[in-house]
Amino acid sequence: MRRNISSGSPWEGKLGYSRAVIANGLVFISATAATGPDGKVVSRGDVYAQTRAILDKLGQVLREAGATYQDVVQTRIYLTDIARWEDAGRAHGEVFGGVRPALTMLHVKPFLDPDMLVEIELTAIAAATS
Repeated sequence: MRRNISSGSPWEGKLGYSRAVIANGLVFISATAATGPDGKVVSRGDVYAQTRAILDKLGQVLREAGATYQDVVQTRIYLTDIARWEDAGRAHGEVFGGVRPALTMLHVKPFLDPDMLVEIELTAIAAATS
């Protein structure tokens, strides 16, 4: 069984993706940036604050999928400046220190909006099947 979760973004239809997909007991959440309801980047210039904002957004998506941070098995952090990995890592550790999912941290070229310093995607086990 498969269920798509939409954020309502017009980009989902244009690019052909979903905010999240639940399939075979797993939750896959697309890369997420630190944007507010207006679509503008929050906490410009601050990797730690952007990471925390993203993790909060991901927590909301997890709840909609019937999961929690405790169900996360893998996270991937994409940074435009790998020298700032500790800021992202500190925020990640505050949320996942007790969960300790598999983690990949990647240095990437700038995103479409240069104010986006970090994006995060994750995979979780749907709480109903864990």
